[in-house]
Amino acid sequence: MKEEIELQKTKRSSRLLKLVVLALLSTVSLALFFISFPLPLLPPYLKVDFSDVPALIAGLIFSPLFGVLVVLMKNVLYFIISGSADPIGVTANFIAGALYVLPVAYLYHKYQGVKSVISGLVIGTIAMAIVMSILNYFILLPAYALLIGMEMTASIKWASVIGGVLPFNVLKGIIVGMLFVPLFIKLKQWIDQKQIEIAS
Repeated sequence: MKEEIELQKTKRSSRLLKLVVLALLSTVSLALFFISFPLPLLPPYLKVDFSDVPALIAGLIFSPLFGVLVVLMKNVLYFIISGSADPIGVTANFIAGALYVLPVAYLYHKYQGVKSVISGLVIGTIAMAIVMSILNYFILLPAYALLIGMEMTASIKWASVIGGVLPFNVLKGIIVGMLFVPLFIKLKQWIDQKQIEIAS
C-alpha cells in the first residue's frame, strides 16, 4: 500500500515537473521570438529568431511531442499577447518550428549523441525548407493575398518562394543549428541527467 502511494506521488511529481518545464521553456521561447533580425538580400519581413532553441531542449529532455508543444505554446502565447491579426503567419511559424524540432528530438531519443542532433538539424532544415516552400506556394501566399485583397499570380508566388521562403528557411535552419550544437554539447550532461530523473 505504501509503495502504491509513493508511486502515485512520484507520478504526480513527474507530471508537475513536466508542466513547470513546459511553461518555463514556452515563456523563454516567447521572449526569444521577440528578438529577431532580417537577413541581407532577403525580404525584410522574413526574420530569424532563436525561439526554437527552448523547444529543441524540451524535445531532447522529454520527447519529440513535448518539443512541438513548446512551439505550439509559444505561438499561442504570441497570438494572445500581441493581439496578432495575422493567424496565417502564426500558423506558418508553428508548422516550420515543428518540422525543425521533430527530427532532432526523434533521432536523439533513438540514437543519442551529438551526431544524432546534427543529423536531425540537417533533416529538419531540409524538411522545413521544402515543406514551407510548398505550403507557401499553394496555401499560405494565396491566403495572404485573399486576406489583403491582392491578386497573387503564379509568377509572384514563384518569385516569393525561390527568392525568399526557400533560402530563408535554409539559412535559418543553419544559423539556429550553429548556435544549438555547441549549446547542446555544453548541456548534454544536464539533459541526460534530467532524462534519468524523469524516468525514475
